[in-house]
Amino acid sequence: MISASETVSKTQNELEKLVSDLRGLLASKDLDGIPEIKQLRQRLDDGIHTVRDAAVRAAQDAADQARDAARAADRYAHDEPWRVASAALAVGALVGFLLARR
Repeated sequence: MISASETVSKTQNELEKLVSDLRGLLASKDLDGIPEIKQLRQRLDDGIHTVRDAAVRAAQDAADQARDAARAADRYAHDEPWRVASAALAVGALVGFLLARR
């Protein structure tokens, strides 16, 4: 199972690769003769920073929410062990019944 930090790291690496490719494309000497390229480069850099920050924040928020949900489930299982055991028994019985019918 991939952890949230590994997913964030992988996403950041992919984003960095994309940024590098775009900067390499815009750094082409053939494009230096076009006056709008400098403005385009600046807008691209600004957009890249914005997207990078938003992506990192979104990944961190998702990881935090997953962690909070896991904590809530753990607390519930500790507070209500018989309900959790009963639910697990019911699901197991249902799966066993369905498998036996095959």
